[in-house]
Amino acid sequence: MKVIVMGSGVVGVTTAYCLLKDGHEVTVVERHDGAADETSFANAGLVAPGHAYTWASPKAPKILLKSLWRNDQALRFRLRLDPALWSWSLKFLDNCRAERVAVNTARKVRLCLYSQDMLHEVVEDTGVAFDGAKGGLLYLYRNPAAFEAGVAKMKILTDNGLPLEVVDRDRAAAIDPALQPTKDRIVGGIYAPSDESGDARLFTRNLADWCAERGVRFLYGTTIRGVETAAGEVTGLLTDKGRLTADAYVLALGCQSAALAKPLGLSLPIYPIKGYSVTVPVAGRNNAPRIGGVDEENLVAYAPMGDRLRITATADFAGYDKRHSPADFQTMLGAARDLFPDAADYSRPSYWAGLRPMTPEGTPIFGRGRQRNLFLNTGHGHMGWTMSCGSARITADLIAGRTPAIPLDGMQAVH
Repeated sequence: MKVIVMGSGVVGVTTAYCLLKDGHEVTVVERHDGAADETSFANAGLVAPGHAYTWASPKAPKILLKSLWRNDQALRFRLRLDPALWSWSLKFLDNCRAERVAVNTARKVRLCLYSQDMLHEVVEDTGVAFDGAKGGLLYLYRNPAAFEAGVAKMKILTDNGLPLEVVDRDRAAAIDPALQPTKDRIVGGIYAPSDESGDARLFTRNLADWCAERGVRFLYGTTIRGVETAAGEVTGLLTDKGRLTADAYVLALGCQSAALAKPLGLSLPIYPIKGYSVTVPVAGRNNAPRIGGVDEENLVAYAPMGDRLRITATADFAGYDKRHSPADFQTMLGAARDLFPDAADYSRPSYWAGLRPMTPEGTPIFGRGRQRNLFLNTGHGHMGWTMSCGSARITADLIAGRTPAIPLDGMQAVH
């Protein structure tokens, strides 16, 4: 079967890989000049089932409200005359109820664990390099009350099969000696020994090269202008380079998915939530973290990536605006330097801001569109890297008519 995958982020490229392994003739269409040049470009790098909690939580409305006059909140709401933002936000608030949080988080962690297994299979099969770091991740707390709350809520993850260990500051410093000089700044943490990290862009680009060498066609610099349909199926893609046809089509365009799906009669509840990252070199420094983690008080994630350290933070409800200034990164840099003062050369930052394709529930969208040969693999939010390989296998199974390995309750398109 001929299959066109729309999008060459980590989700699109892993989907192309799974379809190739199933014996399909695969073409990937991408408007950028290479793979992983959008959301996958400089994300947090954490493969983190241990951080699968949904962002929509009982605490979120208060944080968003405070962000209207304070710029130091982990979630920041920007008032905009954007009907899509208000519609999406109302759905997000509806998912902040405790019962919805439990359901959505359980679905997320199941997908994350399955996807991590699939990631290991992909790496074993292809040997792609991506500055991967195993050994777990640490979720660190500075405040006793927050630590207690974090321990209480982790039950939903352990009930779904994720091993977690509650650690005091000494145990945390033993797990990652980089914390030894500053362990008095934390009260403890949660250690997820099976979590890991790696450079999603490096993984995606190397996997794209591996796929291209085996026959997958990548059409970079090609913008999709429209989708042709007839008799309940997609009959072709209209691009700035000409018309493309296939037997099946996969929508994996991240934040652009909703706009393309709308003329096809499908309303996808996906909205861009901006995140910020800064990458600093570790050359010449002697105490970089051995493993990644999250400073939970500040919601600042960090991940070692070979000779670099990636630091990420903030969820900005700001539409499609990707602009940023050095001031946007000061809080996250300050938190990282406080925990790891000699981890990297903080005077040489590389700044980036990107858009996460979020659904109100925090789970992605799979299944068919209104057209029987259109399949969806989109809306992965802040966990596209963690969820990518499992989502790709699910999509390939659906195209083949196989039942996916995990239930897709609440994660299929509503027509």
